[in-house]
Amino acid sequence: MYLLGEQSALADAMINRLQNLPAQWLEGLLSCGSAIELEATDDLSAQLPDDQVFLLAEGVINGFIGSRALFYWQEGDLIGLQQSDAWADCRLRSDGPLRLLPYRRSDVFQHLFADASRAEQFLEYLLGQMALLAHAVAELKPREFRSTNGFKRVEAGETLIHQGDPADHVFVIIEGHAEAFVDGHKVGEVPKDEIFGAMALFTGEPRNATVITREPCTVMLIPGDQFLSMTSSNPKIAHSLIASMARRIGQMNQQIARLTADKG
Repeated sequence: MYLLGEQSALADAMINRLQNLPAQWLEGLLSCGSAIELEATDDLSAQLPDDQVFLLAEGVINGFIGSRALFYWQEGDLIGLQQSDAWADCRLRSDGPLRLLPYRRSDVFQHLFADASRAEQFLEYLLGQMALLAHAVAELKPREFRSTNGFKRVEAGETLIHQGDPADHVFVIIEGHAEAFVDGHKVGEVPKDEIFGAMALFTGEPRNATVITREPCTVMLIPGDQFLSMTSSNPKIAHSLIASMARRIGQMNQQIARLTADKG
């Protein structure tokens, strides 16, 4: 789901990236029926079962709030994830033919969380959607009221996180690579697609490491309150993220142990 209107180059790159993720998650999962082919429609939701989600194979879908078109979904996106009272006023419309591949909703989530890498991809997809919306809202605001939500381009050698600072965001490196340091000693790598900065949000403690870019990077920033709200509403996502952080802690501990041995 993306906002209509002109987007920045960074947002366009992120949209193209997110668009390819659903097909990767669904690999190996059988659809629950034949492809659904529809002509132009003013109310797509009324024609689709609530217990299914759909991979948009052909066409474009616009989302309306009242009479205003605000969102769109394109080929490769997953339709039907948004189901709550908050979306009651959203009407889905298509001006041309559509081809949708149906999957049972419960099967999709079971498939996602059966594999840690798929679960992390799903988390990346949701965080990316949040960042795109935050970025678009920030662009609409007067500059003096803009927040740090959305995307940030930084050069090599810039500090993304300072050890000891309070935590108010999580970060994802969209392009590039960074390194983590504790008390001036390198303790790990922060590669592309890595979610970092979440641990301090969960614990309420200051940042436990400094993260410095090793090369020019594009970074996605997610406000802490939005990130915590999403993980608290979906414990399986939180579990996947915690498992990822646990692996990272293990790597840091190994590096610290090596540093200690070298000093001895």
